[in-house]
Amino acid sequence: MKRIIALIIRFVPRKYLQRVSGLGLRILGLLYSGTAVECPICEKQYRKFLPYGRINPRPNALCPNCLSLERHRLVWLYLKEKTTFFDQQLHVLHIAPEACFINRFEKLHGEQYITADIESPLAKVKMDVHHIPFQENSFDVVLCNHVLEHVRDDIKSLSEINRVLKSGGFAILQVPFFNPVSETTFEDNTITHPREREKIFGQDDHVRKYGKDYPRRIEQSGLRALEDEYVNTLTEQVRIKHGLVKGEIIFKGIKA
Repeated sequence: MKRIIALIIRFVPRKYLQRVSGLGLRILGLLYSGTAVECPICEKQYRKFLPYGRINPRPNALCPNCLSLERHRLVWLYLKEKTTFFDQQLHVLHIAPEACFINRFEKLHGEQYITADIESPLAKVKMDVHHIPFQENSFDVVLCNHVLEHVRDDIKSLSEINRVLKSGGFAILQVPFFNPVSETTFEDNTITHPREREKIFGQDDHVRKYGKDYPRRIEQSGLRALEDEYVNTLTEQVRIKHGLVKGEIIFKGIKA
């Protein structure tokens, strides 16, 4: 199972998998019937989540029903318990929207919830994050998860996010990290072979490997960077129940 999933997600972009794999994974989920884990997003229970990953699939990672991964479940719980995201209608820009969130967030925020991406078939607005086509001070919240490692200029993109946020608004800015995490972010555009890029950057479509300086890169955009170790405040029982990774930091950019 791990090998099959690894091959599929290695060669088929996730944005397309999200569109076509739902029914098949739900059927597969029947084989994982149980109550040991529960996805907080769709509230479905299983004996464990599916494995997920390109080279070495992570066990207990993918929800067969809504396709959430560990990071999605963490962001959901963080928004619900540590912000007002679920308490009132907000103007939200969701960059590269994940399938597990779209319908649920649209139900919460209505027409004020805008999905955008340069190529994803799931997004309503075609948008280059380097040039966000909205006026400044337009949004209360920007969600931008596992996007910045793909873009040509992450500082420019972060500056655009800062521009369109309202004063006091915030952005959730998750990016992948690979152990051991270096002190500084690594980029090298001369590395062009897909397998070599995959080896060095984690995926062949990544253009940088983030280091411990990521919060400083966020602050170069004018946002105030907050590193929230929320997941570590949860009990081990809760982390196991929802398939969360201890130590995963929520990176939040706050506009003054």
